[in-house]
Amino acid sequence: MSQKQTLHRYLRTAREALLWKLDGLSEYDARRPLVPTGTNLLGIVKHVASVEAGYLGDIFGRPFPQTFPWFDESAEPNADMWATLDESRRSILDLFERVNAHADATIEALDLDATGRVPWWPDDRNPVTLHQILVHMIAEFNRHAGHADIVRELIDGAAGLRRDNDNLPDVDAAWWIAYRERLEETARLAGE
Repeated sequence: MSQKQTLHRYLRTAREALLWKLDGLSEYDARRPLVPTGTNLLGIVKHVASVEAGYLGDIFGRPFPQTFPWFDESAEPNADMWATLDESRRSILDLFERVNAHADATIEALDLDATGRVPWWPDDRNPVTLHQILVHMIAEFNRHAGHADIVRELIDGAAGLRRDNDNLPDVDAAWWIAYRERLEETARLAGE
């Protein structure tokens, strides 16, 4: 497997890890903010789709054919981090799929040393290569997949990389309760 294929595989794996966090959830649970900053699963998907469109499109002269009103100067702060009532779950997932296909086409069309320019980065970080941007996007997706892990666990306890591979110890619910209580006690004692 080539270096580009390896990076592309890791990007696809991160995309899949993020998307499964929406599986089986109600519309309410997909949108509900569970932390003080409003982080929610559908908003995360909207955000990373928007970011991927820029990084694996615009900066390599391959603009995504849709503009995003949530990036307009007049848009409210964090407009890319939640879905409005006018934005259905299906429309956000369709956007995600179309952006992924556009980004995949960019990855396929360019060599890893192809250069681009990120206008919102300082001059000393430009120009960039496709290799750098792939690493950046893998980090971006995985950071937000981590957010999604926590939000999904708060909703219904589902955790892990994939539904068929949670990467967690195979123990019963009583073990998890005792484990958490032990951690809480350790934290309390350490804080005294």
